[in-house]
Amino acid sequence: MFSHILGKKVGMTQFFDKDGKFVPVTVVEAGPCKVVQVKTADTDGHDAAQIGYETLRPGRDGQRRGRLTRPLMGHFKKAGLEETPMRQLKEVPIDPAQPPKVGDTLTVEIFEGVSHVDVVGTTKGRGFAGTVKRHGFAKGPRSHGSMNVRAPGAIGQHQDPGRVFPGKKMPGHYGAARRTVRHLELVGIDAEKNLLFIKGGVPGPRGGKLLIRKTNWVS
Repeated sequence: MFSHILGKKVGMTQFFDKDGKFVPVTVVEAGPCKVVQVKTADTDGHDAAQIGYETLRPGRDGQRRGRLTRPLMGHFKKAGLEETPMRQLKEVPIDPAQPPKVGDTLTVEIFEGVSHVDVVGTTKGRGFAGTVKRHGFAKGPRSHGSMNVRAPGAIGQHQDPGRVFPGKKMPGHYGAARRTVRHLELVGIDAEKNLLFIKGGVPGPRGGKLLIRKTNWVS
């Protein structure tokens, strides 16, 4: 029915497999997610489900009004989830032959028997960075009097075309971009604690929001 789930990055740890080999893994807390809305091809033009993750905590007055807009409050009320509104919402594809129902719960158990997954996240924001850090440029000479140790070098053109083409590697904002890491090995599942153990690193800092899906990698 489902091949996607929402979660957040907890951190990294290590496993030792049955052969005694060291395996670095990322711990991801995935779900439980609630089905907030179901879309069909007849009414919406496509088959999908909107799932929510991480219940919003009440404010100081015990209400969630300050944490939720009125349209979203009505959206959750229509789904019967006004008491447990979700912080994160995401639309994911579903199998039209097995459509879910609003209010259904989605857990890591959908990955039982799955060997590899794709992870979508937002990379760490690095702020404004130079070409050495952002693009891996080589440094200039460090001899006495050198003034271009970390300078990007000349970018000028001839009179024709007389301009710098868009897309040239330059200093600028680095990180905070959506990235997908594909075909990562799923080492283990802890259904009791809603945890996935994925071999290798995934985008983003600890606590960063992630979308985990069954891989569609074709080797």
